[in-house]
Amino acid sequence: MRFFVLALLLLSPAMLHAQSRNLDIYWIDVEGGAATLIVSPSGESMLIDTGFEVDDRDAKRIHAAAQQAGLKKIDHLVISHYHADHVGGLAALSKMMPIDRFYGRGDEIEPVNQKWLDSYRTAAAGKRTIVKPGDQIPIKGLQALVVASDGKLLAKPLGGGGPNPLCAGTEQKAPAGPENQNMVGTLLTFGRFKLLALIDLDWEKEMELVCPVNKLGTVTVYQTGRHGAFDGAGSPALLDAIRPQVAVVNNGPRKGLGQVDTTVRSTTPAGTKTTPYEKNGYARLAKIPGIEGIWQGHLSLLDKAPNHNTSEDMIANLEDTADCKGHWIKASVEPTGRFTIVNGRNGFSKTYTARRGPLSDARSLRPGALTQ
Repeated sequence: MRFFVLALLLLSPAMLHAQSRNLDIYWIDVEGGAATLIVSPSGESMLIDTGFEVDDRDAKRIHAAAQQAGLKKIDHLVISHYHADHVGGLAALSKMMPIDRFYGRGDEIEPVNQKWLDSYRTAAAGKRTIVKPGDQIPIKGLQALVVASDGKLLAKPLGGGGPNPLCAGTEQKAPAGPENQNMVGTLLTFGRFKLLALIDLDWEKEMELVCPVNKLGTVTVYQTGRHGAFDGAGSPALLDAIRPQVAVVNNGPRKGLGQVDTTVRSTTPAGTKTTPYEKNGYARLAKIPGIEGIWQGHLSLLDKAPNHNTSEDMIANLEDTADCKGHWIKASVEPTGRFTIVNGRNGFSKTYTARRGPLSDARSLRPGALTQ
């Protein structure tokens, strides 16, 4: 008996996490960039993007969240695309902790982003995999499916997908530039729970994913595209087809939610009738049928109107950039589909239960599985 008690006391945080068999997700505040840390029930980790370079701020925040999660390394790092707010923190992070494997798109690049591709290739040397739609990132305990990469998208709908009647009334828009069209998007599945992270995929490619057929089905949590700046993302045909229960907005104080981009233009053919839609990003999320919660990384200082932001309890950071404490938002998902989201600033939490839906066709995922 004494030996048994001593053994329990000596269990490491990583072992205790593995025994809990929950999926943990941290949306780390990188102030309008992206950094999502996933810790699977097996204890393996996957990080999507590394935030900005700024004084190693974001690398330090990622490292702190990884330590809190009991991690000593990152097993799988996905870099969605080569913009400064997504890969800028990589050089510093790779010096703070080991990273075993790297996943991303190919090397086609605009000259303005060459620095970030070079940074990625340096850190990933000898450990890099170029992914394509249909590939799975081999993290134990989860399905981590690539749904977009290098301008290509899933060829066939997943279980739960099908014809999308919303397409006919949704406006068409011009491409938002090569990086945002070529980026890597993922769909993570843990039992009934599904997290969709399309990162900066633009409106045009969103429409290709769900029109005329919704290839994604419905999801549990939607990590907002373009940081919640919905001029060039967040098409109604996507949002109302995937019908997320919860949305997490990875915005900054003056980036993303509340931002207006007057350069995004419509390409809908003249004479085509389209359905008017909500222009404000938060209000558009709030109108999704069945939405149960919206969480924000920051109060939008571009548009602080209470009806254009979620409840203050569900906003992780309220300060301007100079004073920001970098609080995270965390989800802990049980195998039953029950999940709790916590605000790292104030401890406020809400618990949800993933809806039951058609099961994904697991057979369609096997051919693209990656090996380490």
